[in-house]
Amino acid sequence: MKKSLKHVGSVVLISVLAVSVAACGDNTGSSHSSASPQSGNDAQPPKLTKLTYWVSNHSAASSQMKTYAEMGMYKELEKATGVKVEFQHPPLEVPQAQEQFNLMIATNELPDVIEASWGATSGAVIRYPGGPEKAILDKKIIKLNDLIDKYAPNLTKLLAAHPDWKKQISTDEGSIYAFPFLRGDDKVRVFFGPSIRQDWLDKLGLKMPTTIDEWYTVLKAFKDKDPNGNGKADEIPIYLDKNLFATDAPFLGAWGINYSFYQDGGKVKYGPIQPEYKEFLATMNKWYKEGLLDKDFAAPNDKLFDNKMTTDLIGATASFNGGGIGKFAGLMKDKEPKFDLEAAPYPVLKAGDKAIWGQKDFAFNGVGAAISAVNKNPIETVKWLDYAYGEKGDLLFNYGVEGVSYKMENGKATFLPEILNPPAGTSIQQSIAKYNRATWSAPFVLSDNFQMQYLALPQQKKALEIWSKPTAERKIPLVSPTQDESSKFASIVTDIQTYQDEMLLKFIMGVEPISNFDQYVKKIQGMGIDEAIKIQQGALERFNKR
Repeated sequence: MKKSLKHVGSVVLISVLAVSVAACGDNTGSSHSSASPQSGNDAQPPKLTKLTYWVSNHSAASSQMKTYAEMGMYKELEKATGVKVEFQHPPLEVPQAQEQFNLMIATNELPDVIEASWGATSGAVIRYPGGPEKAILDKKIIKLNDLIDKYAPNLTKLLAAHPDWKKQISTDEGSIYAFPFLRGDDKVRVFFGPSIRQDWLDKLGLKMPTTIDEWYTVLKAFKDKDPNGNGKADEIPIYLDKNLFATDAPFLGAWGINYSFYQDGGKVKYGPIQPEYKEFLATMNKWYKEGLLDKDFAAPNDKLFDNKMTTDLIGATASFNGGGIGKFAGLMKDKEPKFDLEAAPYPVLKAGDKAIWGQKDFAFNGVGAAISAVNKNPIETVKWLDYAYGEKGDLLFNYGVEGVSYKMENGKATFLPEILNPPAGTSIQQSIAKYNRATWSAPFVLSDNFQMQYLALPQQKKALEIWSKPTAERKIPLVSPTQDESSKFASIVTDIQTYQDEMLLKFIMGVEPISNFDQYVKKIQGMGIDEAIKIQQGALERFNKR
């Protein structure tokens, strides 16, 4: 789940159309044994034995295996369905992954199944420019409604029981474009927020900060008072790379806005052109100049971040519950017993104000497995994907392999003790990742029972409580432009996001003076942001009428 949120990055333009992408598989449809219809029996699709599947890898898995094919869950799934999956993983970093995705789409070198964030318009994810209706219109993926009705009884049953889920996974035209990753209930929908070294606060006698001014005071103390105690001025008071700035606005939200589209009383606005954004940039510029913000924030690098955190250099960040608080607790268990990364409240500007922005996903956040237009066996692929939404698939995707990673206890799947108490140097997320993808995302329904076991540490349970408090009232649901609007919307937003990403760095680093903010806004307006807002407004109103 976590890093389904990670990294925003510039959307890379599809400009190198002639370049082939070796990692994206062949263009033969790749259902291999199912490529030719069975003679004399057209009504019965050929047996599916092999699939190609493009999906981002995750650091918790990639540190232990080359591909998801080595994961316990997929080994069991192969036994159950007889389908061998050849996974194709792009680079871990989202900008590079987005570039590979764009090239794959442009060259039509498509695998059978493509898992991405089809409907998302913001956040650190891999998305199809223009949204899912455009992907269908462009004949890259297929509309799934009829196939799901006929061949996916498990998902059909779930959607009938949860009409709100069906509303979220459909476009305004009613198209279902992917087998969705769904968060079953509220307890699994909050998993990200500001975090801070409680042990450093305690050592310096500081209170948990709640306002931006209090954060400044704390970060100054982290920089000047040697909380790691090594006698060197090497502390990084806060690590917030440009992707974390954009993911559910952990600090930008204090000004009441986000890094993309949001709604204020039903009116769609765009955060990076608001006056409040100028104030945010001025604050971050000040933090950067004073050495409070990590000097490498402009070049997100997961390995570098992990190294800085596990060498006792970072005082605060924005992190995931399992993939951050839980992960580093596990990695530092023996290395630094006092290490205590805890959740902090989403900051506000004035003490006592209630946070408007915070992270809380809808049941569907856009992540799903679509069937490509070159897949020569879509019916059998639908049946294969539907397995995850049935009883056996639910256990497999949430808990892994029975007897190896979990057991049934009083009618409930329960992780084995060794899974939740891995050796020092291994996080619970890495422990679970040997068997399934439930700690980030996959096309299935994530259960509360999983989540409450996964968040095993007291500080993780506390984080769920703290990060659940913001109202999130300004968040826009997963709306979609129409087919007519999608090309125009994609063109406008892609260019604007590229420009604003560049300017975010320049303003914070002082390359561009804050006094040029009005010129920056005019340029974005000249690039068509008003038209994009108009399209989003229409999409929001259509969504509300669904």
